[in-house]
Amino acid sequence: MNGNAMDQSLITPYGGSLVDLLVPPEDKEQLKERAGSLPSVQISDRAVCDLELLADGGFSPLDRFMGKEDHQSVLENMRLASGQLFPIPITLPVDSDNVRLDAEIALRNSKNELLAIMMVEEAYEWDRDEVSRQVFGTTDERHPIVAEMSRWGTVNISGRLRVLDLPKHFDFAESRLTPAQTRSRLEEFGPTNVVAFQTRNPLHRVHEELTKRAAEAVNGVLLLHPVVGLTKPGDVDHYTRVRTYRALADRYYDSTGIVLALLPLAMRMGGPREALWHAIIRRNYGANHLIVGRDHAGPGNDSTGKPFYGPYDAQDLVQEHSDEVGVKVVPFKEFVYLPEEDRYEESSKIAPDMVTASISGTQVREEYLDKGTTLPAWFTRPEVAEILSESYPPRHRQGVCVWFTGLSGSGKSTTADILTVLLMEQGRHVTVLDGDVVRTHLSKGLGFSREDRDTNIRRIGFVAAEIVRAGGIAVCAAVSPYRYTRDDVRNMVGSDNFVEVFVNTPLEVCEARDTKGMYAKARRGEIKDFTGIDDPYEAPPNPELELQTTAVSAEENARIVLDDLRQRGFVRASVGQEVAVASS
Repeated sequence: MNGNAMDQSLITPYGGSLVDLLVPPEDKEQLKERAGSLPSVQISDRAVCDLELLADGGFSPLDRFMGKEDHQSVLENMRLASGQLFPIPITLPVDSDNVRLDAEIALRNSKNELLAIMMVEEAYEWDRDEVSRQVFGTTDERHPIVAEMSRWGTVNISGRLRVLDLPKHFDFAESRLTPAQTRSRLEEFGPTNVVAFQTRNPLHRVHEELTKRAAEAVNGVLLLHPVVGLTKPGDVDHYTRVRTYRALADRYYDSTGIVLALLPLAMRMGGPREALWHAIIRRNYGANHLIVGRDHAGPGNDSTGKPFYGPYDAQDLVQEHSDEVGVKVVPFKEFVYLPEEDRYEESSKIAPDMVTASISGTQVREEYLDKGTTLPAWFTRPEVAEILSESYPPRHRQGVCVWFTGLSGSGKSTTADILTVLLMEQGRHVTVLDGDVVRTHLSKGLGFSREDRDTNIRRIGFVAAEIVRAGGIAVCAAVSPYRYTRDDVRNMVGSDNFVEVFVNTPLEVCEARDTKGMYAKARRGEIKDFTGIDDPYEAPPNPELELQTTAVSAEENARIVLDDLRQRGFVRASVGQEVAVASS
């Protein structure tokens, strides 16, 4: 062992021990029977991920969703009320009418399967803007969690948890290791350092080189620990990613120096705070080193096109608290390929005149995967290239959501209808969902209050996201007056496959076009909360396209959108694609 060798087989968990909230098998049946008579709360997929990591110790020292004191302390100081470092709030937001203090509730997933029983000891209101500013450093709805929080419950609940069953995972079962199981697997390697690699992307040759060198540098074992819970919308799905990890681990790593384990984490895309959180989680899994990448856990760009976080903010924050957490930072160094020598090297160690090659993430998508071109062998292993080509279709076969927004009477639906015909001309099969169909079958019973409008838009967005995920094109025409709701839909779909089209028609023109007299009724007070009259329309600050309708015809505008889709690679005349047109 070198000077980096550990004096113990495994580092102690953060907080001293792993939490275990699982009910013993002999007590389960009685508790399950009792749960049948308890009020239930269906928790989100995000909360299910959190519950799993609370239950098995991944979030140690937490043993419950945070109460008010811990929550406030984490927001302000990145610490629990006890003083222990913990930078991300882990809460269970619900609607207030579902809560009674000092009473038990059953926690169920979206399929109504029983997961746990909670004794509700606390229920407290929380402030979305405060959480956004303190934790994520922004209130910009382009941040996926800032937008998502708008549909969370208004009250956080906390109390003792008794977990009856962890979520059932039938995929990659051999790699679904709890913290205790991972630590036990690592212990087989003897006393050694453990360097964890956090990834939500496929692994390429540069990652392979980096991880091997990182493990060698600390004379330790590599914990390849990809996130398979919720990541950023639009990311390559975890099934594809894990297939690439297994292919590499089996063929290109020394089996005596690597453990592949899957982390069911619901990421917050919280940049520096999230990187520090990842370090704490990895310590619970038995690591004492963490590779922290450039813009680690960053969500991309804000609504002005600027990154939410600095490229090395995450590395700096983890380094600042490294001793306290017990996890050292291994910086993600920049490597380039040297074609004349057929090897990778750190960019800081090569001469300026040396021939190098590299491919950025954008180039991977736009110049290779989007065009159906095989990635070069020097960049990625053949097995990985084959998996990606199977799972990641070229751009003209990918789905996209075209979201028309604007005032009632602005020309959204007319332009969308013409766009549909133009797409049919390109050989596409078109399915039209007009406003009546949406209201009758998808949003029956909803009114026009702010809450009901948001619900309607999110339902359309959900259907659009499913169409896009299946490789179709969804063209949606909806007033969608609220910016945060549109951004929420953008995040459901994924920014790379979402085209927001602002039909910017002045209010007076929309009123003049109103053959149904809706604006006139709103002016007389016969209709309440009518967008543009007594309810605001929040124009998009940075839409992908902005259309004018006073001097440009609907057909011309539809062709502008078609040309934009063609430039983005989503339209190719020789390929048919199903298009859904949703209007509301």
